Amino acid sequence: MTNPYADILHLPHHVSSTRPQMSMEDRAAQFSPFAALVGYDAAIDETVRQTEEQLILTEERKAELDQSIQQLLRQLDRHPEVAVRYFVPDSRKAGGAYLRAAGRVKKVDFFARVLFFMDGTQIPLDDIVELEHQFSGK
Repeated sequence: MTNPYADILHLPHHVSSTRPQMSMEDRAAQFSPFAALVGYDAAIDETVRQTEEQLILTEERKAELDQSIQQLLRQLDRHPEVAVRYFVPDSRKAGGAYLRAAGRVKKVDFFARVLFFMDGTQIPLDDIVELEHQFSGK
């Protein structure tokens, strides 16, 4: 059995006399992996990203929140400090996230159903699940 490449096996490596030799980094880059499916990694990351399901409040809990909002309204002229926990729906998939916000309340718009903070933050009243406040005198 003879090797089909026996005639060229021991020849010296060819070096071009007209073109510069490519660096090892550039040679290696030719064989590095590439993104055959554009957006595939982003789609996988989005699928793996976790969201929370929105809680359905009981009538009792809704009544407690309404009572807290009524107390807040009585103190609104003092711009009371409150902390709220509220749900923000996810724009890309089912569910969302529960966030916290704290600050001084500027106003409550019942027509638009929005709580406004002095810093400009706006939170929909229907998304609030907790409202904590420190009112002086009730």
